[in-house]
Amino acid sequence: MDLSFPFDPIERSALSESMVMKGESRLYSKFRAAPYYGGIATADAVGCSFLCAYCWNYGRNLNPSRFGRFYSPEEIASILLSIARKRFFHQFRITGSEPVLGEASFHHLLKVLEIIFSKNPDAVFILETNGLALGFRKDLIPHLKFKNLQVRIAIKGTDEASFEKITGAKKEYFRYPFLALQELENQGINAWPAVMEELFTKEEIRKLRKLLKEFNIQAPLEEETLEPYPFVLENMKRRNLEIKRNLNKLFTTS
Repeated sequence: MDLSFPFDPIERSALSESMVMKGESRLYSKFRAAPYYGGIATADAVGCSFLCAYCWNYGRNLNPSRFGRFYSPEEIASILLSIARKRFFHQFRITGSEPVLGEASFHHLLKVLEIIFSKNPDAVFILETNGLALGFRKDLIPHLKFKNLQVRIAIKGTDEASFEKITGAKKEYFRYPFLALQELENQGINAWPAVMEELFTKEEIRKLRKLLKEFNIQAPLEEETLEPYPFVLENMKRRNLEIKRNLNKLFTTS
């Protein structure tokens, strides 16, 4: 895929979706029991609208058609439910990619959700998304009204300039995750923003909190921690992305 920066992320979404979707099936690279959120059944998909400098799945999202194999929604739900039963988990997620690239990937996701919730009414599904497609296509959001769905939107910058530097996407698309959060709250869907704390000063985080208030977003901001894999740090260096906080904690993480 073209790596010229900055790119149009809506165009990139469409191109990625054309590579990772085949009918109702999507490309996935692996499945695992992950320790996050206290334990969660996880499916790693490929294909994203952004190319974030700190992404642990950067290589697969850069060239998504080279990785994994296609799985139907029924297969994904079955694998995740099996992991959850074996590990006594009640939480589920799809990660490593953008779950909502366009209508095809969105309908794949909806079928996965429908099956999991029908088989396990107590399940909690955490939708990890960058919010671009949901903000650009707010008409999709009402379809996400599942009782135990939680939507975690990763905010990729505190302003247009930092957004463009981190994601590689054109700065004018910075506002769409905020529009997604705004509409999710309007629809009564449990959603919250998250940001990578090491990349921003405390003043920049305060600026982001103020911006969230300007969009009338009530949910608290989660500050997540960078996974300091060597290839992640090298890619950040190539993209001139600076680590601004928690240096000691970051580089002593094993």
